[in-house]
Parts: sequence; C-alpha cells; structure tokens
Amino acid sequence: MVQRILVPLDGSAPSRRGLQEAVALAHALGAQLLLLHVVDDFPQVLELAPAPAYHEALQRLRQRGAALLNEARELAASAGVPAETLLREIEVQTVGDAIVQQAQASCCALIVMGTHGRRGLQRLAMGSDAELVLRTSPVPVLLVKPGA
Repeated sequence: MVQRILVPLDGSAPSRRGLQEAVALAHALGAQLLLLHVVDDFPQVLELAPAPAYHEALQRLRQRGAALLNEARELAASAGVPAETLLREIEVQTVGDAIVQQAQASCCALIVMGTHGRRGLQRLAMGSDAELVLRTSPVPVLLVKPGA
C-alpha cells in the first residue's frame, strides 16, 4: 500500500502537472505527499561569481523554492491531502540522485514527477533528471508527460 509519495518540484509546467497527478493519486489512496524542491548551486559555482553575488543568488533560489513548496502544499491541502515540504540543497551530486536518496530516506513508496519529454540532441544537451530517477530508483516512479 502506498502511504507516502515523493513529489519533486522545480516550478516548471511539467512539474506542476506531476503535482496535480500526485495530489489526485494521494487523495484516491489516502496517502501523504512529501513535496521536495532541490536547490542546486552548481551553476552558480561554474559562473565563478564573487562571494556576495553568489550568496545573493543562492538566497533567491532558496526563497523561490520555499514559495514553490508553500504553493504546492496549499494545493494539496485544498484537495484534502496531507503534505509536508522539504527544501534540500546540494553541491556535488545531481538533482536526480538527491531525489532518489530522499525517497529512500523518507520511506516513500512512490515518486511522481513531471518530465519535459525532451528527445534527441535537446535531451542530450539538457540531461534528464527524470530519466536518472527512473533508472536508479529502488521505488516505483510515475513520470507525467506534459499535456498528459
């Protein structure tokens, strides 16, 4: 029985679509949601930004993540679905690895996430957190395509 569902959120349209599906599924199953936003500061490090600019940018990423999680929690609550939020920061691992680790650490029975549905060179250039999660997760993963 699915009691806890991990829902990674990044603010994109596919992510919001994944959240909608997770809320509906959790409502039907009587499950709880764990809403996760991962703050990845690696792009900031690559830019070699001066320390004050780096800290400002990181703070904006944290604030954006917190707002995103609060909005998602309110959506779940409006559907009568209990949800907790977690803002996680990473430095050296991938977002996909952080998602899988969190699913295990939080005893989630399912991961529901949106996917951009990229193919070909675009997928190769942009990478795919959803694909990494799908390949490495020890728990089932439900990928929600855009417009599904």
